[in-house]
Amino acid sequence: MSAFEPAEFEEEARRKKRAPWGVIALVLLTGLALIRNGSGEFDEGPPQPAGAAATDSRVPGASTAPAMRPLPYSVPGQVRIPAIQVDAPVMAVGLDAEGWVDAPPPEDPNLAGWFTGGVTPGEKGTAVVVGHVDNHLGPAVFYGLGALKKGNRVEIERKDGKTAVFEIYGIEVFAKNDFPGDRVYNSKGAAELRVITCGGGFTQQDGYDGNVVVFARLAGVR
Repeated sequence: MSAFEPAEFEEEARRKKRAPWGVIALVLLTGLALIRNGSGEFDEGPPQPAGAAATDSRVPGASTAPAMRPLPYSVPGQVRIPAIQVDAPVMAVGLDAEGWVDAPPPEDPNLAGWFTGGVTPGEKGTAVVVGHVDNHLGPAVFYGLGALKKGNRVEIERKDGKTAVFEIYGIEVFAKNDFPGDRVYNSKGAAELRVITCGGGFTQQDGYDGNVVVFARLAGVR
């Protein structure tokens, strides 16, 4: 007789499929460009995080949001960031054949991706949502990510009918060749969210040289 009931077995199988964040951090440190085909060809370029929006590095995971009880597994269906008018469907993405975190098809500018190697948004741990900053036609779903401020909210509508509401406590840009994986993905046991797109400087040869990362923690459920 199995040690798990059917529902428990399914959840255990899902957890075994999740990649350890240490592995993902190593992929990032080898030069991962989450959104490799951002064009960077627009006059002003996407907004970059202000210094005041950085997380307090002395207190990893620092957030003004009270700790909330994590939610059970449920895949995301929609992401909304009211402060920058984001309202986009979310598709599942994994690692591509070269070991890069995959991204949604660049042809659709209003589409985000949930990385299946992590938890689902609202679960205990760190969930990751990625999206393009731009494509050959103009700004894409996360073009305005760098303009966010501490206290702004990210809403993730889940397939179980619940909406996980996350409060932002930091927005930073990190060089892709020096990505602090442990700092970005460490959740200290809370339900956390990272929203990631391209940022930093841009060259025609190499594309964007950094990733904008939004740090947020579960602050409510509706």
